[in-house]
Amino acid sequence: MNDLAAHASDALTLIFALALAGHLLLQFWLSGRQIRHVAAHRAQVPRPFDATITLPAHQRAADYTVAKARFGLLELAWGAALTLAWTLLGGLSALNSALYASLGSGLAQQMALVGAFTLVNSVLELPFSLYRTFVIEEQFGFNKTTARLWLQDLVKSVLLGAAIGGPLLALVLWLMAAAGTHWWLWTWAVWMGFNLLAMLIYPTWIAPWFNKFTPLQDEALTQRVQALMQRCGFQAQGFYVMDGSKRSAHANAYFTGFGTSKRVVFYDTLLARLSPEEVDAVLAHELGHFTHKHLPKRIVAIFAMSLAGFALLGWLGTQVWFYTGLGVLPNLQGPNDALALMLFLLAMPAFTGFLGPLFAQLSRKHEFEADAYAMAQTRGADLASALLKLYEDNASTLTPDPWYVKFYYSHPPASERLARMYPGSAIG
Repeated sequence: MNDLAAHASDALTLIFALALAGHLLLQFWLSGRQIRHVAAHRAQVPRPFDATITLPAHQRAADYTVAKARFGLLELAWGAALTLAWTLLGGLSALNSALYASLGSGLAQQMALVGAFTLVNSVLELPFSLYRTFVIEEQFGFNKTTARLWLQDLVKSVLLGAAIGGPLLALVLWLMAAAGTHWWLWTWAVWMGFNLLAMLIYPTWIAPWFNKFTPLQDEALTQRVQALMQRCGFQAQGFYVMDGSKRSAHANAYFTGFGTSKRVVFYDTLLARLSPEEVDAVLAHELGHFTHKHLPKRIVAIFAMSLAGFALLGWLGTQVWFYTGLGVLPNLQGPNDALALMLFLLAMPAFTGFLGPLFAQLSRKHEFEADAYAMAQTRGADLASALLKLYEDNASTLTPDPWYVKFYYSHPPASERLARMYPGSAIG
């Protein structure tokens, strides 16, 4: 490595370390603000909500939010430590060297590298998933998952990941080696095609692996939602109820798929809690997302960002300093495509944190637009009461920190959302 490459390597090491530390400190600062702000407003229900939300429900939401945020601090620290261990401390380089020594160069070694990395990283993160599900969610009455069901989900996820991700990874690595200098363009096209295909097949082929979907049996409700769909000019493959209650007490409803595979899915917990009029309003909100073409807009944005990312990776993968600056000795004989791919995925979050608030802001804007559409199609009071029930049932705090909202909230907090529906009026 010449002097210029050595200087570039040293510079990347320093920049990455500073970016990683800065990103972690920012996240800690925001989480600390959230914890303090929610705790400071725990003692009293905000005045606009005091007629509809009880003090015990408000305090439960505050305690749940604080518990998740405090645990999130540990996850953030552990995630940063793992990133540092895999990169600058040489973990990925050591794993690559061991597999190279036993398997030699080639596609098998690269596939094994990605597989081993994924396995080790997943095992190291597993305790956090277990604690979140069986301690925090259990403590606040949300967890309905048994140890057996959790293990079944894990096995199914591993099998699906191997069956779908394995061939896709092999194709990507083959393209990186065989498609020439513009491999990144072909790989991007394959990746985008895969994502579109996944959206098409997920509702009917993948989701039923994890949940049971039964046609909506309530004839009166079915007629209501069909009338709403027709009034709004929409068609769906069907209306289904998902047994979300077997895993969690959280409630939701969503549209999934596109084209002829679109379907409306209601959590059984949602139907048990909301009135038919409120269900109408929630569905109208989801229809609002389709009316304003929010999903295609997000897909286009993701496609554009991923194209830029693949192009950047196409250049970085040819630079020796990219590997050495991130703590990895590249293979001198044989491909380094898997190394480049994993290093890129490990390093980029430290440099792209500024994108999170931009996407969160865009998502909140979309939610306001969907709310406005729902209020034009149904009674605003039904939408407001449905949202309040969902906020209460999901233990969503009514008093989040404003800066935390700007960075992380994909949905507006209740105060902003309901105030936008009824400007200048009290909520309740």
